[in-house]
Amino acid sequence: MKYILITLTVVLLVSCVLSASAAPTLDRQTVPTLDLNRFLGHWYEIARYDHSFERNLESVETDYTLLPNGKIEVVNRGIDRRTGKEKVARGKAKLTDQPGRLRVSFFLFFYSDYNILELDENYEWALIGSKSPNYLWILSRTPHLDMQTLNYILRLAQQRGYSTSKLIWNRPMPTH
Repeated sequence: MKYILITLTVVLLVSCVLSASAAPTLDRQTVPTLDLNRFLGHWYEIARYDHSFERNLESVETDYTLLPNGKIEVVNRGIDRRTGKEKVARGKAKLTDQPGRLRVSFFLFFYSDYNILELDENYEWALIGSKSPNYLWILSRTPHLDMQTLNYILRLAQQRGYSTSKLIWNRPMPTH
């Protein structure tokens, strides 16, 4: 029994080390400055990695509103393509000491990193990541981005180590 327990422990440790070394190296450095007032407001989700809390949603949009207590209200809404019904998720965010990093929660006091990786100088689009390599979003102030801008954002994501082939397009990609 002791031999089996030791063997299982060694196998578990080796698999953890191998999976960690196989994980992609991502550049999660956030933007050096963030003007929160310019970032607040309405954003359209252009593309994202698949994840459970937005699965089957399309036409996703997000609103960020500064509350009197200094926290940020986050309201995500999208249409469930299976039912045609709108789904709304309300959360909260707070600033951190690192510019471009927010902490976001949609459930009680469980917060996750929200890293603004790239941001247009006019705050017209943003590339968002997380501490986990499983999250990536492209946001825009308009429902669509032109192909030149979109290709630029995709190159930036790839340079940071993200696989853009895993993106789910929330809106049709531009053809020109």
